Amino acid sequence: MAAIGKTKLDSGWLAARSTEVSLTGIQLTTTHPPTGASLPWMEAAVPGTVLGTLLKNNLIPDPFYGLENETIMDIADSGREHYTFWFFTKFQCKVTGNQHVDLNFRAINYSAEVYLNGHKKILPKGMFRRHSLDVTDILHPDGQNLLAVLLHPPDHPGRIPLKGGQGGDHEIAKDIAAQYVEGWDWMTPIRDRNTGIWDEVSISVTGPVKIVDPHLVSSFFDDYKRVYLHTTTELENKSAWVTECSLTIQVATELEEGVCLVEHLQTQHLSIPPGANVQYTFPQLFFYKPNLWWPNGMGKQSLYNVGITIDVKGYGESDSWSHPFGFRKIESHIDDATGGRLFKVNGQPVFIRGGNWILSDGLLRLSKWRYKTDIKFHADMNFNMIRCWGGGLAERPEFYHYCDIYGLLVWQEFWITGDCDGRGDPVSNPDGPLDHDLFLLCARDTIKLLRNHPSLALWVGGNEQTPPDDINTALKNDLKLHPFFQGLNGTSNSCLTTPSDPSLYLDGTRIYVQGSMWDGFANGKGDFTDGPYEIQNPENFFKDNFYKYGFNPEVGSVGIPVAATIRATMPPEGWQVPLLKKLSNGYIEETPNPIWEYHKYIPYSKPGFVHDQIELYGAPKDLDDFCEKAQLVNYVQYRALLEGWTSRMWTKYTGVLIWKTQNPWTGLRGQFYDHLHDQTAGFYGCRCAAEPVHVQLNLATYIIEAVNTTAYDLSNVAVEVSVWDLEGTCPYYKVTEKLSLPAKRTVPVIEMKYPKSKNPKPVYFLLLKLFNVSDYSIISRNFYWLHLPGGDYKLLESYRTKKIPLKITSKVFIEGSTYEVQMHVQNTSKSPNLKSLIHKNKHIESQNNTNNDEDLKDTTRCLTKKEHEGGLLRRVYRCFSRVDDGLNITETNGTDTGVAFFFHFSVHTTNTDKKGDTRILPVHYSDNYFSLVPEETMHINIAFDAPPNETPRVTLHGWNHQAGHTVC
Repeated sequence: MAAIGKTKLDSGWLAARSTEVSLTGIQLTTTHPPTGASLPWMEAAVPGTVLGTLLKNNLIPDPFYGLENETIMDIADSGREHYTFWFFTKFQCKVTGNQHVDLNFRAINYSAEVYLNGHKKILPKGMFRRHSLDVTDILHPDGQNLLAVLLHPPDHPGRIPLKGGQGGDHEIAKDIAAQYVEGWDWMTPIRDRNTGIWDEVSISVTGPVKIVDPHLVSSFFDDYKRVYLHTTTELENKSAWVTECSLTIQVATELEEGVCLVEHLQTQHLSIPPGANVQYTFPQLFFYKPNLWWPNGMGKQSLYNVGITIDVKGYGESDSWSHPFGFRKIESHIDDATGGRLFKVNGQPVFIRGGNWILSDGLLRLSKWRYKTDIKFHADMNFNMIRCWGGGLAERPEFYHYCDIYGLLVWQEFWITGDCDGRGDPVSNPDGPLDHDLFLLCARDTIKLLRNHPSLALWVGGNEQTPPDDINTALKNDLKLHPFFQGLNGTSNSCLTTPSDPSLYLDGTRIYVQGSMWDGFANGKGDFTDGPYEIQNPENFFKDNFYKYGFNPEVGSVGIPVAATIRATMPPEGWQVPLLKKLSNGYIEETPNPIWEYHKYIPYSKPGFVHDQIELYGAPKDLDDFCEKAQLVNYVQYRALLEGWTSRMWTKYTGVLIWKTQNPWTGLRGQFYDHLHDQTAGFYGCRCAAEPVHVQLNLATYIIEAVNTTAYDLSNVAVEVSVWDLEGTCPYYKVTEKLSLPAKRTVPVIEMKYPKSKNPKPVYFLLLKLFNVSDYSIISRNFYWLHLPGGDYKLLESYRTKKIPLKITSKVFIEGSTYEVQMHVQNTSKSPNLKSLIHKNKHIESQNNTNNDEDLKDTTRCLTKKEHEGGLLRRVYRCFSRVDDGLNITETNGTDTGVAFFFHFSVHTTNTDKKGDTRILPVHYSDNYFSLVPEETMHINIAFDAPPNETPRVTLHGWNHQAGHTVC
């Protein structure tokens, strides 16, 4: 008897081009199965795409490297047959008695014929729908089963015009499929249009009755003290007789690793007619003051495990289902003061600072590991929302799982974009896909797949466009709110009398907005009022006229990665930096090399509006110089963007989403980490600016502001302001009186008057610290490099020769291949004789730190690692199995006094046989791209997994530490 449950079919697959296979599907799954990876058969990537399989077998060059994508046959030129493939595998499954087996495809692209042991079944069209085939009667009696899938590309793969553009010729929009695959202004075309079995394949074994798509809903009363869990599930009786069933729901919470508390256990008895598919709604479960789920920066991401099992009389356990569930209520409305959409979670306003997401990988090489890294990076930047853009995917449950864990609210769009559905060149078809019923079927199935995730915040009809009227009307009706969720003012004090349980709705808990620029987003009317998408003068983000509307769903800028990434993803001819041509108006025009242009490089200048922000530091000499200066710009640009929006929190803005956080390929614009998972300095500019409690400089007014986005007032705090010049002296110093910071407010504190003082230096550094007066502990620290109006940063070029002495103390903790390195970095140059608090301030673990900041000398014991697995406040505690003996202390020589400027760590392999890129990626840093004034110390934690049989080394580079130094 087979075990009840699901088994993934994710290994042992073979693939072959259909035109190279003369056998039928019946023959492949009976008399002539392929015997291995011999022509025309090859090892296949499942889940994955045809292009991914070809790349795995080295039959195409890497489409993300240099100009290699241009050498790969496009489906428009080859015809659909070229990317029509057979996929084949074997699996073991033998059932007995009243067991039933379903073969499940969580998503394919675009249609398929399935052959199992000589029997044919059809998977109908649509990229975003699940398929479940009852194969009980066609399994082989000996348990050895042969499965072949003939996979067809989208019906309308389209052609790429010479001019290119958004979504190519827009033909892909006739299908219900991802639209980015024909290329965009940030992406080149995907040659197979993502044809493949691109998501999970599994078999599931049940008894006579199967559990299908349970729906969990929580309702709140009495100011969130009284909470009810509502649950409805479909039950399918696959047998030919009436089943007498015991249906059990259990709700448990994990107290510590491996120890759970069962909070509710309820069993109901019911009879199900033969062959029937019925809905059953449990009596609601009552909770008093449960732990709530909060977005990143607002509290814990508390999750309960809800399990449902069904036992059939005379058989035993027939099926089971479980899902992590967070008690939370999400509301939103159009704010009267700003005109922007204002979100509330559990009654608390949330100032949205987040980013736009395309997808993890353009070839759909999706994995839990990659999703975990991606989402944790967003949480590390202190973001609280991710927008899943309409030209990409209905994101996968694994994506949502990590958004649940790390506290990222998700805006999920359906598959409509203005460029492909009503706009563009040529003008695209405004009526959307050809098959509206299929679109709605895919939409409803997606809703059922994702609706139980607490991170899912809203549904949106499309990007910069609304769906066709009939689809839009149907979605509005399908996604109407249950009466429990229609109010705007929190929770009611008594249960509402309603005709139906909220879990009977398709969703009923989240709003539906018809398009990304409607109803509180952009100008709310669908006019093209998102953006801009290019480099800005940093001070512009703070000005009244920069952006008129309350919530900007897309504002973007630059994003060149570090030089090592350029070298790893491009041949040497791609290492040439842009040519800088000075125009008659004094502005600089950049001309990138053809490979950069192909990878969608966006300039760091905007002639007539923005002077070249890289050239402000001096003409770049080579690739390393260009990329290092670009990181300075990345940091300043994105910190200013978020600080500019936060400066007007609630008075002008309710939120902003940056276009975009990452690239699904080796692109050169709009990203905070590259496709190889190395962060740009913009990552840390965002991390700084989006702190829950933050001190910042308004670059337009030079008013120092304190930001408190939390739900709690802060009192007995103060701000320390110090200016440092290039000679290492401190010509300006001030500490404010004690302050109180109201919750959810940005407060002007004091004007920074140094630029108006006598003989200010043309380039200087500014250090701001918001600290607790009682113990000098730092709540927020923010470091700026600034020039006088009309100036530049060219004096920093000579500052590279400064030899600033450093002391780096490190401790390494190892468990298997997982490393955690704790660093203390101290600028040991002597500060001037200044009576200040600078060196009394002590760094404390703020809410957004991922790990302990204990003194390393106290960690010779087994370190309790605090791992950021559940948002800002949730920690999973465990001990590392090995600690390197003693402390490692490294001191760098230097006799100069001054700021240790723009330092960053990186992790490399010590394997001398490895040529080229030696980086170990990804790495999680508690901070990076940092600067230290004299005698200041920074505590930084580094976490990563090392490749098998390789010993890592951690290096430190800086603006005035160019040679780099191995510190452990």
